[in-house]
Amino acid sequence: MKDFITNEIKKENAVLVGLITPDQNEERVNEYLDELAFLAETAGLIPVKRFVQRLEMPNTVTFVGKGKLEEIENYVKEEENEIGVVIFDDELSARQLRNIEKELKIRIMDRTSLILDIFAMRAQTAHAKAQVELAQYQYLLPRLTRMWTHLERQRGGGGTIMRGPGETQLETDRRIILDKISRLKQELKEIDKQKAVQRKNRGKLVRVALVGYTNVGKSTLMTLLSKSEVFAENKLFATLDTTVRKVTIENLPFLLTDTVGFIRKLPTHLIESFKSTLDEVREADILVHVVDISHPAFDEQIEVVEKTLFEIDETEKPTILVFNKIDAFSHVVKDEDDLTPKKRENYTLEELKQTWMHKMKENCIFISAREKTNIDALKEIIYDKVKEIHITRFPYNDFLYHNYEEE
Repeated sequence: MKDFITNEIKKENAVLVGLITPDQNEERVNEYLDELAFLAETAGLIPVKRFVQRLEMPNTVTFVGKGKLEEIENYVKEEENEIGVVIFDDELSARQLRNIEKELKIRIMDRTSLILDIFAMRAQTAHAKAQVELAQYQYLLPRLTRMWTHLERQRGGGGTIMRGPGETQLETDRRIILDKISRLKQELKEIDKQKAVQRKNRGKLVRVALVGYTNVGKSTLMTLLSKSEVFAENKLFATLDTTVRKVTIENLPFLLTDTVGFIRKLPTHLIESFKSTLDEVREADILVHVVDISHPAFDEQIEVVEKTLFEIDETEKPTILVFNKIDAFSHVVKDEDDLTPKKRENYTLEELKQTWMHKMKENCIFISAREKTNIDALKEIIYDKVKEIHITRFPYNDFLYHNYEEE
């Protein structure tokens, strides 16, 4: 059977395709395509051209309209462009993939498959690799039919459909993939048990989890707070495996966890595949939600993270909202002749501080992990939150004894 799992993408020129619909306006689509371009670059691809079309809804046959598909085809065919892949910003069905590939005669990807390939490249441990492989097979299973279009069904006499070589191969592959999915689920179940035992062995220490959109600086902050080196890189999904460190602030110990970053349009089966990793979020006592204040759509990223967290665990937890990268923040000066309501990007940093700190009270802080700005103030907030929970778990005498033992 063809090897479906890949962890490498060649350096190729890529075309990006998005749709303007009643659900997402032109500005939103451009933001999505900016993110898709960043994903492509993270995967080693080179985005060189974008195509955007306005439709009421995606075309069920080719995603974009016939005219737009011809426009993309003409661009792809031009030899000087050297296009190796066309990436669509939304998840494509098996039918759409098959029809688009038939027209463009080039490799086609959607946002989901691109994310999965990045995950495959980033996975380091057996745990992460198993999670990625499961997610890839679950994605590919309903799309198997497009991989055998060169083997057509053979029609017998009397109009009955005989099973041709393509159909036989398809059924064989389907069984193999279903078996692999079953095996991987069992493997991950065993890993989950091991992880659960590890979490249980950590005792009653308060658990703090760093959560947030991908590439907001969680790993850099983890390094600062834990005083230990944690891999950080200016690419999406730099960290897939959960990292846990024991941290002590003013003789008060707790466990700090760095988790995988979230992203818009993250498929449900991908969240399911990373269930054991996200168990660290479920079992956390306190969440530190890190936000990239310099990103033009940081408010939407906050909504994405909050929605994903709700899907993972409906339990409300104490949350500290940490706006990172204030050193990279910039704002657009408002035109005096512009009488329209002030847009979010026209707010100054001070105005944003007042707005969010008023809303979140003492549970909000603005920092720069790179410049180490306000890190001590953040530590104080975390210390107060951890202490509130810690003293409920340890009687006063035990609390003193516990701290003494830690020293």
